[in-house]
Amino acid sequence: MLRDISLNINGKIKTIRVEESKRLLDVLREDFALTGTKEGCAIGECGACTVVINSDAVNSCLVLIGQCEGVEIITIEGLEQNGELHELQKQFMEKGAIQCGFCTPGMVMSAYALVQSNPDTTIEEIKEAIEGNLCRCTGYTQIVDAIAH
Repeated sequence: MLRDISLNINGKIKTIRVEESKRLLDVLREDFALTGTKEGCAIGECGACTVVINSDAVNSCLVLIGQCEGVEIITIEGLEQNGELHELQKQFMEKGAIQCGFCTPGMVMSAYALVQSNPDTTIEEIKEAIEGNLCRCTGYTQIVDAIAH
């Protein structure tokens, strides 16, 4: 059923007329051209589509847009402020935590949710926070180092 849904995406209120059963992932990519959020597995196993909803890292492939009214959604594009990358994004680049780059946006968003809730994280907390994000290139050491900076 088509419905007008008001969304808070990256601090901006946007209204869209959409099927409420459409996935958040598809709305972000197709309707708002926020293509940093990637589709990997479509079943919530890889973490490539991770966004932050109300401070929690969430797989956007598992969220229906009809569930998003009144929530705050932050995508990888929302971390950049005034043309300046977020510190986590800078650390991922500096520490070589980016290889092919496919998993990077989801990995950064999981890390962002973690450091927003607890800036003084331990290595174990970092590993736990990113355990739902799969990377086939880096071996995770650089990713953990980037988050721990």
